[in-house]
Amino acid sequence: MAASPTVTEMKVEDFSFSPSVKPPGSDKSFFLGGAGVRGMEIGGKFIKFTAIGVYLEESALPALAPKWKGKSVSELTESVEFFRDIVTGPFEKFTQVTMILPLTGQQYADKVTENCVKFWKTIGIYTDEEAKAVDKFIEVFKDENFPPGHSILFTQSPSGSLTVAFSKHGSVPREGKAVIENKNMSEAVLESIIGKHGVSPEAKQSLAARVSALLDDEKPKADVVATNQ
Repeated sequence: MAASPTVTEMKVEDFSFSPSVKPPGSDKSFFLGGAGVRGMEIGGKFIKFTAIGVYLEESALPALAPKWKGKSVSELTESVEFFRDIVTGPFEKFTQVTMILPLTGQQYADKVTENCVKFWKTIGIYTDEEAKAVDKFIEVFKDENFPPGHSILFTQSPSGSLTVAFSKHGSVPREGKAVIENKNMSEAVLESIIGKHGVSPEAKQSLAARVSALLDDEKPKADVVATNQ
């Protein structure tokens, strides 16, 4: 298996996700695992809110290979355990959420933390530490506004830290705005995108397709994603 995966960029709506990136909070290069829109049916029309790119540290491939190499794209797409292994795996992940429609920081933080708390309470892991992490997350976002083309950036380490950064028009800063030290909070952000109830089926589909191809030492064929669910 090649040390540096060769992947192409992906275009989602009017935004392009580069094939590799060095994210804030890490000195490593990550490859583009997959990308897609987040949207919702409103009044019979599919409204697209954000374009999301999910990047993985290069060591993700040897970590995932023993269990998932040789599995078909459909097997990976339908496997909750596969995406869970990405979320919790012993490698870094980077997620870029780029606005298609404008959003305030408060709107984004409120929705993310509401879903996190609901999930944590369901499985019985909501403690004072998670409550503090939620408060810090909300504080980081409270004065931010995200017009179209602006991005929210998350770097997730396997040790449990979550680096949060913001950017304009595709740029990626070297430093984050804040670091939240809580493993459950760190994992919850990516879980909300590609987990069992993930908000971007497109991103899940392309992630499964590209990782499947890379694990089989083939060039990914998922260079372009569909624009509708």
